[in-house]
Amino acid sequence: MTQYLVTGTDFTDEKALERRMAVREKHLEGAKALKANNNLVLAGAFLNEDGKMAGSSIVVQFETEDELKTWLDNEPYVLEKVWEKVDVKPFRIANV
Repeated sequence: MTQYLVTGTDFTDEKALERRMAVREKHLEGAKALKANNNLVLAGAFLNEDGKMAGSSIVVQFETEDELKTWLDNEPYVLEKVWEKVDVKPFRIANV
């Protein structure tokens, strides 16, 4: 499996946090499904200066890039305009 570091940076408009919170449960359900299928390695939100969620970092692993694309194309934070920018990089977890 290939691992990927996915960083989603939230929009900064006044409704951004409201959109995030509106679909957060759906996003977390998807994360639980990824975990159950051994596709989720690590995930969490990063915070702005005010301590509010402003984006996400996720390490996922998939057999193919098509699987990665399918997941990302259906990720609620992408579909519901929570993440303004999504950066995906191949990633390798250190064996320490």
